[in-house]
Amino acid sequence: MKKILLVLAFFTSISFAQELNCLVTVNMEKLQSAARDPLNNFQKVIEEYLNKTKFTTEKWEGGRIDCSMTILFQTADNTSYTAQVVVTSQRPLYHSQQNSLMLSINDGSWSLNYQKDQALNPNETNYDPITSFLDYYAYVIIGLDADSYDKLNGSRYFLKALDLVNLGATSQFSSGWQNSSASYSRRGLVEDLINERYRAFREAYYEYHYNGLDVYNWNKEIALKNMAKLVFAIDNMRTKMDLNSVLMKVFFDSKSGEMAQYFKDYPNRDIFTTLKKIDPAHSKKYDDAMIGL
Repeated sequence: MKKILLVLAFFTSISFAQELNCLVTVNMEKLQSAARDPLNNFQKVIEEYLNKTKFTTEKWEGGRIDCSMTILFQTADNTSYTAQVVVTSQRPLYHSQQNSLMLSINDGSWSLNYQKDQALNPNETNYDPITSFLDYYAYVIIGLDADSYDKLNGSRYFLKALDLVNLGATSQFSSGWQNSSASYSRRGLVEDLINERYRAFREAYYEYHYNGLDVYNWNKEIALKNMAKLVFAIDNMRTKMDLNSVLMKVFFDSKSGEMAQYFKDYPNRDIFTTLKKIDPAHSKKYDDAMIGL
């Protein structure tokens, strides 16, 4: 009953056919003018695809997920392009005007073909260098959002994203879809998300959001206790999982600033010591938070 009431309070009675509210920005500064011409309508085409495509098969009861995609074109060769893409998504917090940053990814290896006024059509069975890339991030965004409202509820979307990874890995654009030693890879992210080793992390991820951030404004003590469960879960899992994994990097890149801010009110300052242990890359944020207490 608690969860039903919360969901009803969050959303209006209107059901949206689509899931995303995505703002797309395109930067073509590195391209020659001739290479830019076919891309004049690219921003609109991508934005319409993400916002008008229905990515789930079930009825979508909630509001659209606010997200963004910043596409920075790097090279052009006739109709072939490479781009760096920054993807973010947000989630509203209950009884608050604030949002929580759910995802912040810098994907530097998108290779695609595009012709002026090219139509984009969803196709989950055949690889397409544009729509498969967009679908992948749509499923990751939706999956993380679903995980924050119900334990492990995002699994079906992460599996769809993995299907796209496998299609991409056997395509002529395979470099962005295969296993990589780089700190970020599309395959690495979804393989981690569906890996049983990270189950405790995902369950605590739900507690952090639904029983933590969502109740913070009316019961700070309980909220912080539930939010801290995620920190302790990661610390307890250190022997079972790689803290340098793609999932952990993406998570801390997205959440370190938020955690530094909220845990200023946590009664045990040792939580910052634990945060620095499990997330050394953002130690300065945690040190600054302690200094600013």
